[in-house]
Amino acid sequence: MLDYLVVGLGLAGMAFCEQLEKRGRSFLAIDDASQQASLVAGGLYNPVILKRFTLAWKAREQMDIALPFYADLERKLGVPLDYKVPVYRRFASLEEQNNWFEAADKPGLEYFLSTTLVKNTNTSIHAPFGFGEVKYTGRVDTKQLLQHYAQYLLQKNALNNERFNFDALEIHDDFVRYKHLTAKQVIFAEGFGLQHNPFFNYLPLHGTKGELLTINAPELRETKVIKSAVFIIPLEEDLYRIGATYKWKDKTNSPTQEARTELLDKLRTFLNCPYEVVGHVAGIRPTVADRRPLVGRHPRYANIYILNGFGSRGVLIAPYAARHLYDLVEGGQAIPAEMDILRFREK
Repeated sequence: MLDYLVVGLGLAGMAFCEQLEKRGRSFLAIDDASQQASLVAGGLYNPVILKRFTLAWKAREQMDIALPFYADLERKLGVPLDYKVPVYRRFASLEEQNNWFEAADKPGLEYFLSTTLVKNTNTSIHAPFGFGEVKYTGRVDTKQLLQHYAQYLLQKNALNNERFNFDALEIHDDFVRYKHLTAKQVIFAEGFGLQHNPFFNYLPLHGTKGELLTINAPELRETKVIKSAVFIIPLEEDLYRIGATYKWKDKTNSPTQEARTELLDKLRTFLNCPYEVVGHVAGIRPTVADRRPLVGRHPRYANIYILNGFGSRGVLIAPYAARHLYDLVEGGQAIPAEMDILRFREK
């Protein structure tokens, strides 16, 4: 008998599998590659909401867990994953400058917001009011991570590439049976695929479509992440990721001309150099009405759990939430109430 079945191998499922492997638990991951959000994500870990200069939920705790988590994965998989890169917030006015420095004095934010005004020296970027620097930020190559992690699990015979069949799941008091397999627990980490899950589809996971472009811009020569109307994220060989859009109605993974136009119109407001669009991807983020994760035990079945709802901050939230869920399952430790699905028990 397996200890766990883990359904879904995006950032959430991967992070939980890591918890299991570190503690010697047996598991099988099941994934059909239908969800693209983790694969196409920009991969930034940034503790500050730069639109309002506020600290993201549990940002410091998440950073303290996430950074060593990805360092361990780099060593384990033998590939570079975590690229340390500052995030520069472009100021649109003197008022924004003042708001930044006021925010930098607030508890929690003072650790992440630099109080040194960064003057613009890049002629390819229009930034007459300069930048504010967010410290301790970076980019995780989520595509590289998830592809290598899937290969790692395949080599261990710990991954089935198939669509999960809910009709084949039998739930008993102290175990579950799925086809020819038996396991003590099931963890559902399907991202937006939750809409097809009969155990948890009552939860308010709405999903927002995000689209990103990749441009080639040899004259840009920028090594920092620039946040203005859109993000510019440096990759390699003069390539930059541009994003992202937020759309609530379209629930497909297909890139759209509308999003391409929106991103390029915003990019032109502060980018002064030539470029060529060389890539365009889309995915549905698993977003929740109250902007908090969906983590916890099913209200009726004691061996069925969920790990989901990370929105656009999966790189930071996944290791944090996975650790809390493991401690709940194995040790009965309460998880933070803000992300416990018990908050939706009336549904």
